[in-house]
Amino acid sequence: MKIAATYDNGQIWQHFGKTEAFKFYTAESGRVVFSEVIGTGGQGHGALASFLAAHGADAVICGGVGSPMVAMLESAGIRVYPGVTGSADEAVEKLLAGTLALNPAAVHEGCHHHQEG
Repeated sequence: MKIAATYDNGQIWQHFGKTEAFKFYTAESGRVVFSEVIGTGGQGHGALASFLAAHGADAVICGGVGSPMVAMLESAGIRVYPGVTGSADEAVEKLLAGTLALNPAAVHEGCHHHQEG
């Protein structure tokens, strides 16, 4: 299984469409056997589903994400785990253990551009 997490300084990055890097984790028998951080090269929004599919992701852990992006990811065969905060490494460990807490409210309608305040 290959899991991707939106990634910034060890934490889950909270704005999916502006993710600059993903950390990819290769898991076998319920544990991580390899991980690497891969930059998106400035690709955003719609291109990210293709980026994740091209890197073989089976699942993605993220913070806030738009419902159209969730649909794109799911149609590419990628399972989406939204509304996750904190350490990316810990989130992946929890996913593998079956204890990852999700927040479906983190999926918002449409693609909104938020002002950073």
